[in-house]
Amino acid sequence: MDISLPSAFGRNFLGQAPTWYKQSILAFLVVNPLVMWFGGESGSFIAGWLLIAEFIFTLAMALKCYPLQPGGLLALEAVLLNLTNTDTIYHEVEANLEVILLLIFMVAGIYFMKNLLLYLFTKIITGVKSKLALSLLFVLSAAFLSAFLDALTVTAVLISVIVGFYSVYHKVASGKQIHQDQDHDHADDSTVIEYHRSDLEEFRAFLRSLMMHGAIGTALGGVCTLVGEPQNLLIAEIADWDFVTFAHMMSPVTIPCFIVGLTTCIILEKTKLFGYGTKLPETVRRVLEEFGERQTKQLTNRDIASLIVQGLVAVFLVLALAFHLAEVGLIGLTIIVVTTAFTGIVEEHQIGHAFEEALPFTALLVVFFSVVAVIHDQHLFSPVIHAVLAMDVEKQTPMFFLANGVLSMISDNVFVATVYINEVKAALDNTDPSQITITREHFDRLAVAINTGTNLPSVATPNGQAAFLFLLTSALAPLIRLSYGRMVIMALPYTVVLSVVGISCVTWLL
Repeated sequence: MDISLPSAFGRNFLGQAPTWYKQSILAFLVVNPLVMWFGGESGSFIAGWLLIAEFIFTLAMALKCYPLQPGGLLALEAVLLNLTNTDTIYHEVEANLEVILLLIFMVAGIYFMKNLLLYLFTKIITGVKSKLALSLLFVLSAAFLSAFLDALTVTAVLISVIVGFYSVYHKVASGKQIHQDQDHDHADDSTVIEYHRSDLEEFRAFLRSLMMHGAIGTALGGVCTLVGEPQNLLIAEIADWDFVTFAHMMSPVTIPCFIVGLTTCIILEKTKLFGYGTKLPETVRRVLEEFGERQTKQLTNRDIASLIVQGLVAVFLVLALAFHLAEVGLIGLTIIVVTTAFTGIVEEHQIGHAFEEALPFTALLVVFFSVVAVIHDQHLFSPVIHAVLAMDVEKQTPMFFLANGVLSMISDNVFVATVYINEVKAALDNTDPSQITITREHFDRLAVAINTGTNLPSVATPNGQAAFLFLLTSALAPLIRLSYGRMVIMALPYTVVLSVVGISCVTWLL
């Protein structure tokens, strides 16, 4: 029986999302203009902060509804209410073009290397029996790679590998054979055999912990070097630091934080707190071992040739990123061209699948930049910035770390770092004694506080770092039941430890 037209509109709005969620989004869209119109002179400022809270809500409910649509509606309303404008949004997009190209091309490039990655990581996961050793390996490798490559690239690699593992076991848990080529939807649990369900849940917990250790590792490594995060390059350029100088200036904070980060990993795995410590079930290990053995036995010369090409491309990727031969996105495009050309992938539909993972997130990131544009145009962070700059000099360094950390949990850490470092540079260049001025030595300390503040405490939420947000909105998150709330809880011990140690270091060691 067909439903009425009004009911059809209601059901079509945000699709399968729960009714309460749809009602919440509609309420946001109604409340925002009312707050702005009846809020007097502060109406725009209040509406701006309300918009941030609402956007965070859409991220937190990412498993109920992909944030692109509800977040996009909020962003469109912000433009209509003149909380920002399309020119500012375009400027934010233009300033982050490198990140957008990275997502479009690098993530797709990683897709064409998944056979090699799955082959190598299968050997590692089945070969390393200790969960603690495996967790440390994920943290260390992610940290090392992020120090010289890019956190988003490293996260894309980890996601590709984890999805591969999950799909292998989910196929077996659904009563199918590994070697069977029939289509299988690893997002559908309805086909999972009952006695496999408990092992599947344990496997999800195991993969969640490895993925979170790896994500934290990208933050621990990314803060250390000039090329680790986009804001590092920005800060280094303004401070006139080269690669070695940057690493040296950050080391009083980054080295202690790296050590306590590894210690935290060990403690979490030993105590099994905050969702960590789950071991790989033996039944799953046997399936993965069988998969690895079958992979090796069934390799044809064409398969071997493809793996060799992927291996050579992987070496090129590391060298190209480490030596900055080109922008990251262009390196990713190079990987796509070379890998597909020499592995027999030449049809359009084969190539198209590689872009399915990254493009929705790329669109979401542009929506996120719209929210950042609101922050910029409404000067939402200005009261915090001015309050910190007005403090006594000896208090400014730890407060800069804290303020950047808190704001990066809400907004994009690159944006926060940009705002703060420009304010600090203006104070350094200022010659008017009636205005705030600082010395070069104090500027250096504040620059370190800004960089470490935006990189370390921002692991608290998926909002703070693009790599974390990418993980939350990836196809992997619903498979391993990694929601916004669970990410926050699992990141909490790292957030507390890194924040406490970080603020202590900028206070006493700089």
